[in-house]
Amino acid sequence: MIQILEALEWLKLQKTLPVIDVRSPGEYAAGHIPGAVNLPLFDDEERKRVGIIYKNSGREAATFEGLGFVKIKLQDYVKQARRIAPGRKAMLHCWRGGMRSESMAWLLSLAGFDIFLLKDGYKAYRKYIRESWNKPLSLIVISGKTGSGKTEILQVIRQKGYQVLDLERNAHHKGSAFGAIGEDPQPTNEQFENNLANQWLNFDDQLPVFTEDESRFIGAVNIPEPLYVKMQSALTVNIELSRSLRTVRLIKDYASFPKETLIESILKIDRRLGGQHVKTAIEAIENKDFETAIEIVLYYYDKTYAYDLQRKASNNITTIETHTIDAIKNTEKILEILAEMEMIKK
Repeated sequence: MIQILEALEWLKLQKTLPVIDVRSPGEYAAGHIPGAVNLPLFDDEERKRVGIIYKNSGREAATFEGLGFVKIKLQDYVKQARRIAPGRKAMLHCWRGGMRSESMAWLLSLAGFDIFLLKDGYKAYRKYIRESWNKPLSLIVISGKTGSGKTEILQVIRQKGYQVLDLERNAHHKGSAFGAIGEDPQPTNEQFENNLANQWLNFDDQLPVFTEDESRFIGAVNIPEPLYVKMQSALTVNIELSRSLRTVRLIKDYASFPKETLIESILKIDRRLGGQHVKTAIEAIENKDFETAIEIVLYYYDKTYAYDLQRKASNNITTIETHTIDAIKNTEKILEILAEMEMIKK
């Protein structure tokens, strides 16, 4: 059985059935539906060859060429599909719901599978998630200067059962010149958007969503424009923590990394820090005087943060002063104030 579904209905099934992506490995690596398994009809070179023939000689010639590539792989496709979907039911897509997904669906249906095809393929999925950012969700943005412990606070908020859109976790980056330290390689921008949307689409729109204040770019990836606009107008909880306490926290977070890595990060913002400050910071790291190095860096980031905060609507900012780096205590304080404002139910 082969059934073709629109993106909305198809994605509802994603929670219960395995997803097979039959595009080439290169297409899959550039961006894919979270959780999808790649079972390519063509490898990258084969896809390129078929595409050239299609452009120059038409569909019939391209189909004939493609048959030559896949004829020796038919049995292997079925074996792999059985491993991916032992229940013999699977969702399947290619780039735009054309020859590749139709061919694989036909083969697997002959092998006894029930196949649910995504109408217009991955292209339709991308269109759907771009439109999904218009979903009317209420955002609460956790903000604060570098070293305020925003990420850890969000983790505690999630543990307490609230909805959290973790931008930095999805980006594999902490959003500063030091943001890549200790993180996995960043996803492509397309995959970053897909991963975010996978969370966004599953949020309950009757409940608020917490997220962290970020600039438009998080390392090499950027927040989707509609989401970023929502963040700028959302209720912002600004955590006020002294520079000395933030320094203590950042020493704890970064001092264990190799000094070469820390110096490399300093050099990423050398023009903004200024030559003498860069020299002093590097010397401090060489001498394991992390307090001095961090204070120099914080001087720059604090100015940047103040500028960004001024761009938000002042009547939508709630400032919470705290005197501890204990994330649990700070989270409790934030949630109590939000409950008083009737923004959440505790």
